Amino acid sequence: MNRSVFKFNESVDDYVFRPIAKGYRWVMPDPLQIAVGNVFSNLNDIPVTINNLLQLKFSNAMTSSTRLLLNSTFGLAGIVDLASDIGFEKHDEDFGQTLGHYGVASGPYVVLPFLGPSSTRDAGGRVLDIATDPVFVGSFFVAPFIGPIVGSSRAADTRAGLLKSEKTLDEAALDKYEFIRDAYLQRRRNLVYDGNPPKSEEDEDIN
Repeated sequence: MNRSVFKFNESVDDYVFRPIAKGYRWVMPDPLQIAVGNVFSNLNDIPVTINNLLQLKFSNAMTSSTRLLLNSTFGLAGIVDLASDIGFEKHDEDFGQTLGHYGVASGPYVVLPFLGPSSTRDAGGRVLDIATDPVFVGSFFVAPFIGPIVGSSRAADTRAGLLKSEKTLDEAALDKYEFIRDAYLQRRRNLVYDGNPPKSEEDEDIN
């Protein structure tokens, strides 16, 4: 089932998302692309702060909230990532990681239509991610007439950011599905344990 959905996603990407991303990069000059990416990154610091608090990572929550305050004001609504320039590091937290922090197992690997790689735990976390996503909440409830524009702009910006790496992926992977699956699971495990995951049985056998 996963491979079938993966093949479907690849087809949609070939005929829809990749052409849109290439058009986006062609139309948007690099400084403007950076500015748009910074705005969406700034909005992302809201759910990041929430998940840091839920995981009792108060120091990281302070950093994320300070980033949000600085970039939203002195950074011109996030257009300029001033916080990173002065040492406030960007964090990556979501509800899937929060569930993992409290011991919820990753569960089977699944490929979601359009959304791509996930796990049963992370798929459930995505529902809560959407509920706290300021782009979704603001665009579709506060100003629904611009919701599709904002949402599609973020999707195009995200996909455009992957264009440079996809050639390397295509050349490096003998089985693209397996490569993405293994990379996703390894990265998520690393994120849940903040870069210091416990040794698995396989690691202990190797050592």
